[in-house]
Amino acid sequence: MTIVAIVFGIVVGTELPDTSGLAALVLGTRYRPSWVFVGTAGAFAVHVVLAVAAGSLLDLLPHRVVQGAVAVVFLIGAVLIFRQDDDDDARLKMAGAGFWHVVAASFAVIALAELGDPSEIVIANLAAKYHSPAVVGVASIVALWVVAVLAISGGRSLMRFLPLPWITRLAAAAMVIMAGFSIAAAVR
Repeated sequence: MTIVAIVFGIVVGTELPDTSGLAALVLGTRYRPSWVFVGTAGAFAVHVVLAVAAGSLLDLLPHRVVQGAVAVVFLIGAVLIFRQDDDDDARLKMAGAGFWHVVAASFAVIALAELGDPSEIVIANLAAKYHSPAVVGVASIVALWVVAVLAISGGRSLMRFLPLPWITRLAAAAMVIMAGFSIAAAVR
């Protein structure tokens, strides 16, 4: 149980301020939250399996390459979020999106947001440290699902205070800022 608690705490702390949280927040404001969670949960499960199985390989890549790739993903995410239409036709299209469309879109967005993510390296290192990939994997998946629920429900709550276009702009701006940090880390 100690390993579960340690892994859970570290993974939640690593993932909470991350791009996938922003992506889940925005998706949760646009689509039915439970459907977004299904896609997000699936992407996180795949992410953890890959991290536990091969995430340590990222440590072998040059730091600049990993940080550069992360910066590109952040910038692409910012552009995609910012380019979303705010007109009534787009909202109707989103409201009419079916279960599989929302699940697939959520899965794809989160899977892309997780490429080169620090939590992947953290999870791989925890699996190596504790020599218990199954325990680390399960604790990591549960931690990531908790982060997804917090982000999705937080986005719905945020809509009470800010209109959707402002939430979208803030999420895009946060991704641009994170891209800047990644570029700075790559240059060092």
